[in-house]
Amino acid sequence: MLLAPEQFIAFLSAALLITLSPGPDNLMVLSIGATRGRLRGMAFGLGCALGCLSHTLLAALGVSALIAASPFAFTALKIAGGVYLIYLGWQALKRRGGSKITSNHHQESTRTLFIRGVIANSINPKVVLFFLAFLPQFVMTARGDAAWQIVQLGVIFTVQAMLLFAVLGFFAGHIGQWFNRNAKASAWLDRIAGSIFIALGLKLIIHP
Repeated sequence: MLLAPEQFIAFLSAALLITLSPGPDNLMVLSIGATRGRLRGMAFGLGCALGCLSHTLLAALGVSALIAASPFAFTALKIAGGVYLIYLGWQALKRRGGSKITSNHHQESTRTLFIRGVIANSINPKVVLFFLAFLPQFVMTARGDAAWQIVQLGVIFTVQAMLLFAVLGFFAGHIGQWFNRNAKASAWLDRIAGSIFIALGLKLIIHP
């Protein structure tokens, strides 16, 4: 069973805005692309995006096991996830455009940077928590297999992240300079991302 059209559109819209908001992954892609070249920036971004697949698998297995074991436990997970998303939103709102692109002139091969991106994302516990909080809220239990829905959501998130990170890496020099010159634009992206996180978190808590 494929995702419902409204399910797909809602998730993709949220995923795009979250991926575009200033954060460690996309700022690293911009930094590497600006200081070490487009290919290296794109390689690191591709690695980061593909690292999301490991978190998708963990989320799919964990959520499906919880649903099978106890609907109450699944509800508790969604409420805990809602609290975590609200926390992430508050942190984003507090940043107020404070994120900056920094330079690093150490040269590494595109292969090394790709592997580094995969590993950095795969072992990041914050990303694990994010996926466990973010993906389940788009699951429609009435449509059947929750694990399969989460796999589809995770693949969609990975694909859009790959495309956006590739664009960031390719245009890194111009985008990085623009971010550093326009603190207000960065602040607005933080506000949008923070508001999305808080809205999604409240939705999870109010309608678990």
